[in-house]
Amino acid sequence: MSKLNGRTIALLGARKTEELSKIVHNLGGIPLVRSAQGTVYLNDSHLEEDVTRLMEGEFDWIILTTGVGTELLYNTAVRMEAGDRFIEALQKMKIAVRGYKTKNLLKKLGLESAVRDDDGSMAGLVRNLEGQLSGNVKVALQLHGDPAPLLMNWLDEQHIEHKEILPYEHVAPETETMTLLIQEILDGKIDAVMFTSAPQPRNLMRFARDLGVESHLINRFDSEVVALAVGKVTAQVIIEEGIGRVIYPEDQRMGSAMVELVKFYQGNLTK
Repeated sequence: MSKLNGRTIALLGARKTEELSKIVHNLGGIPLVRSAQGTVYLNDSHLEEDVTRLMEGEFDWIILTTGVGTELLYNTAVRMEAGDRFIEALQKMKIAVRGYKTKNLLKKLGLESAVRDDDGSMAGLVRNLEGQLSGNVKVALQLHGDPAPLLMNWLDEQHIEHKEILPYEHVAPETETMTLLIQEILDGKIDAVMFTSAPQPRNLMRFARDLGVESHLINRFDSEVVALAVGKVTAQVIIEEGIGRVIYPEDQRMGSAMVELVKFYQGNLTK
């Protein structure tokens, strides 16, 4: 018996689908590419303005949520021939970071954070921001083209003024692809769905709500369909979207996620 035993695994990412499809195939599964990622494009129309405001000392805090977004801010400053000025400005601010990639990039730039998450998630970041911010500070909030409702709602509840900086923006995936994916899940044609980023579960459930089948889709995930996340952060978003059963690896690697899926099925041979 093969490890995935002919099960159909839907791959919702837009990147590395060929590599993932090969892994699924080698494990004895059937890969099915259904991109729920949409497209991502650089929104640089206001980025130089945002970087200028940072360098002018307008903010007391900056919250950096992704390494890619942080690097884009720095590279924008370098393009403006103001890389050193950008670093000096952040040295005068208090910095909060989420994720090890963001932390590593900050270290590379010679900067230190005052606050960071305890588990790689927005919830972990909010936990450690508790008591650190007050209503009389102004915060720059770097996001990666995807809303962070938990963090933003918390800032609103604390009456903290914040400015969103969005180096990237996500465009919704194709309606035809999402409709097909949802129907395949409801019809029992898919055994597991692999989510590799936060926008994917949000897009899936938004389309399900628009189609009026959100509860039916959640029931499928709670009973027959396995939600597989690439890591803890994506898993948290899946849970926030109402899907309670999620499996994921600790090291946030796609290959490790597939290993977790195999372990799940080996422990649930009646499925």
